[in-house]
Amino acid sequence: MSAVEALYIFDEHNTPLLEHIYTGRPPPSSTLLPLYLSHPSPRPSLIYLPNTNPPSLLYSIIQDQLLFLSPCSADTEPLQVLEFLHRVADALEDFLGSPLLASKIESSYDVVAQLLSEMVDGGVISCTEPNALRDVVEAPSFMKNLLGGVGLPRSTTPSSLTPSATPFSLSSRPTAPKIASPTTASPVPWRRANVRHTSNELYVDIVETLHVTIAPSGRPLSAIANGTIAFTAKVSGVPDLLLHLGCPGGISNTVVLPVFHPCVRLNRWRERPGELSFVPPDGRFVLAGYEVDLLGPTALDIFTTTAKSMPKLNIPATVHINTSLGPAGSDFEVRLTLNPRYAGKSSSPLPSATGSSFPRGGPRLGGAGFGSNSGTTAAPSIEEMVVHIPLPVSVKNVMDLRITRGLGDAGYAPGDRSIEWRMNSKDINHLFSTDKGGGIGITAILRGTVVGQEDEEDSNDVVGLGASNPYDYDEDRGSSYQAPSDATLGGSKRDDGANARKIKHNKVLMPSCATVSFSVKGWLPSGIKVESLSVDTKRSRGLGAGVTPYKGVKYLCVSRKGVESRC
Repeated sequence: MSAVEALYIFDEHNTPLLEHIYTGRPPPSSTLLPLYLSHPSPRPSLIYLPNTNPPSLLYSIIQDQLLFLSPCSADTEPLQVLEFLHRVADALEDFLGSPLLASKIESSYDVVAQLLSEMVDGGVISCTEPNALRDVVEAPSFMKNLLGGVGLPRSTTPSSLTPSATPFSLSSRPTAPKIASPTTASPVPWRRANVRHTSNELYVDIVETLHVTIAPSGRPLSAIANGTIAFTAKVSGVPDLLLHLGCPGGISNTVVLPVFHPCVRLNRWRERPGELSFVPPDGRFVLAGYEVDLLGPTALDIFTTTAKSMPKLNIPATVHINTSLGPAGSDFEVRLTLNPRYAGKSSSPLPSATGSSFPRGGPRLGGAGFGSNSGTTAAPSIEEMVVHIPLPVSVKNVMDLRITRGLGDAGYAPGDRSIEWRMNSKDINHLFSTDKGGGIGITAILRGTVVGQEDEEDSNDVVGLGASNPYDYDEDRGSSYQAPSDATLGGSKRDDGANARKIKHNKVLMPSCATVSFSVKGWLPSGIKVESLSVDTKRSRGLGAGVTPYKGVKYLCVSRKGVESRC
């Protein structure tokens, strides 16, 4: 039973770039694209098309604004086809360069055709590892493309030309793929053969994405961290590595749902959780992924007990919203609290890499880092901060939007569905500099007034035609003009009723939640750290005697609208 029948690639304007048929007679791209676009956005990755002949399942992904479609008329594993599409996009980026553009595919059709033919054989997925593909597919080079563009042969010397073989005919022929001989083939399928590097370096980058939901009372409802271990190996030969991870609560009690690269020896992980033994591919790749429940396995039981045992989270920033403020209940206030622990300041000097081949969170060589050297495990730092405040559809405008305490830029335009309050690193550093050492937190405040569609009753509630004057009095009743008349009392009651209606009307215009986005260098919510990274010299081959690779590690926490506070 075939898994992949065809692959279609479209550019950002939905213009067909490539059609590759593997097996059978799948529906053409001209038929599938309108059926795909007929679904409202956001479109799912798997769409059932009953009107095609035969009825098909349409798998899709979007990478760098390019649309990848793959139809399948048989019953297959959905995750297998979707993973294949992601592997195709990654392989094209690896060979053609990132970002993946339509012009790159159009100028390298020969390379793309070789890649797609090697990755799938008769509809069955065969080889998707980038290192293995480089042994059988010739990567494009600048000089070959330049010579081919002017009509000169790319793989044949001028002396080998015959009268019947012109330069144009030779350059237009597809380049034959490189077939690895048995003597030069790599012993592992995910690593290239005969890897050589002038500088031997190993880098570990652990990135965790934080998702937290906080109730109006301040109690966390959920707190999940999804981690990715990105590894960069620039080592000659075939190295055998051992990466040891640790955390305060133990890896086995912290990490759930782990996933690994095929190079990882699973038996070693099962016997000793936290130890990753593997032969790495050459270059940068994703070594493992995992999930961590920051509230612990007993979070549901804690919610049924008293508030004294409420779980606490030590996160860089939280936000709280106060709504229905002011006499008309049309004002709101957003309070952003920053944790001073993440100010990026340390009383002790940073650990030096001198005398140690494994600096933790400190400066390191190479381009596998995240840019600046600020933010270490001893002094994590917040790089950016964005507060996102969604607004109801009935909100027409936000008046008097101002930052009463703190810095940053709050933006809103009439008709927008949200307010964004942005603070750069300079603004955050200035807020931390105002901390008096209390350690409670630094608070920044944003205020605003919402305006909605006014009711007809409220708009007509003015003194005019048909409205009684509260200063009128009846002489026949003998009442003094200084005494409060029934009209005056009725007017005050009407005012109270109008204010109550306004408060009730503005209550539905208030924001119901706010989210915080940030990135922190040198800190992970799960507390996972790299304890050691060693090279097994007995199992490794081709590394060279006495060669000690340089090792470095970086930690990064990212939250994209991940910390949500409800009100």
